[in-house]
Amino acid sequence: MKELFENNQAWCQSKIDVDPKYFIEMAKGQKPRYFWVGCADSRVPANEIVGLNPGELFVQRNVANLFPHTDFNCLSALAFAVGYLKVEHVIVCGHTGCGGVRAAMEGQPLGLIDNWLRYIRDTYTHHKATLDQITDPDERANRLAEFNVFQQVANICHTTVVQEAWAAGQPLTVHGLIYELGSDRLKDLNCSVSKVSQIDAVYRINI
Repeated sequence: MKELFENNQAWCQSKIDVDPKYFIEMAKGQKPRYFWVGCADSRVPANEIVGLNPGELFVQRNVANLFPHTDFNCLSALAFAVGYLKVEHVIVCGHTGCGGVRAAMEGQPLGLIDNWLRYIRDTYTHHKATLDQITDPDERANRLAEFNVFQQVANICHTTVVQEAWAAGQPLTVHGLIYELGSDRLKDLNCSVSKVSQIDAVYRINI
């Protein structure tokens, strides 16, 4: 813990050296344009990946960057980001080498977390024909990570939160990205959604 406090003091001083009012201004409020739904993996630090400072990125992280339809933690964060902060972009970011995704492919019992990983197993089942053709387990897991991002983008778009924002004319786009460990590059999965007409009719809510 001592190291953490020392690091904190050094970080604070580095910011103040550049701008003496940095923390005073930041304390006045946040106005992020982006809401990031990412994995809790310690190798995937949201702000650092995209080069944004504190106050510029609203973040929700969990194992394997999931956004279940009925998870009130995720829904509350989304509602705050979209309804109150008025973010313009919601970003779902998965990553290669994801332990949660890999665990979902394997049969080892993990206890409570197996219930959480069930969402990824559902996605695997949906894309089983494609995934079973990939013989390399790492490549298969990384492809499943992409499919998982597609599903979470869809889940977010299907919420009342996002559809109410669209109905009100609020500019809002949901994106899907993959962070490639090793190259440390972001990959755009080209699955951005910015209006209700882009989602399947069965998920559209008459608002």
